[in-house]
Amino acid sequence: MRIGGLQKVSLIDYPGKIAAIVFTQGCNFRCGYCHNPELVNPDFFIKPISLEEIFTFLESRQGELEGVVVTGGEPLLQEGLNDFLKKIKGLGYSIKLDTNGSFQERLRDIIEKKLVDYLAMDIKAPLEKYAAVVKSAVEIKKIKESIDLIMNSGLDYEFRTTVVKSQLKKEDILKIGELLKPGSSYILQKFVPSKTLDPQFLKETGYSDEELGEIVKELREIYHLNCIIR
Repeated sequence: MRIGGLQKVSLIDYPGKIAAIVFTQGCNFRCGYCHNPELVNPDFFIKPISLEEIFTFLESRQGELEGVVVTGGEPLLQEGLNDFLKKIKGLGYSIKLDTNGSFQERLRDIIEKKLVDYLAMDIKAPLEKYAAVVKSAVEIKKIKESIDLIMNSGLDYEFRTTVVKSQLKKEDILKIGELLKPGSSYILQKFVPSKTLDPQFLKETGYSDEELGEIVKELREIYHLNCIIR
């Protein structure tokens, strides 16, 4: 496990729970808008935080924190992730896992072994535009399988899309909605050009609140999604 950060408390990242956040280092995607370049580009990696430090902290917060969010980077890249999750579970915490959905077999294994309680997947684009947005080779079949796997897992879940105006048109966002079951939680994340993996994205713009509101309205009416803006 390569852990690049620990946020000791969050009231918003795990719905309904007070949680800590563990940030893993490394990602197989290179989304230009990514706001965590220090977790994606190896040139920016800090010395990893030891597992001993993580578990000493979690043990000290038993009874105060309710959950742990494991995010990245892409957590499913990490060797030893299953053992890491199992140990967190052993301390009595609920676990939320964030993923990009590109490692569907590892995701399936974690679900089957009941190592997580909540899943959040970033859907980067409609399937035909994926490679252009993530700037990496991607097996679209695996992305679709992960979406279906999560929706049929029986776990709490959410899907998210960061909306950069030059990358995703309204029609693209609606196409993503087609992939989701009615009642699914779908979050449109506003793009804020403050810190990005690709400096060119600092010049990009996001949708206005009014524009996003119209898209959310259509996603709710057409696909019956539990859609919000974040």
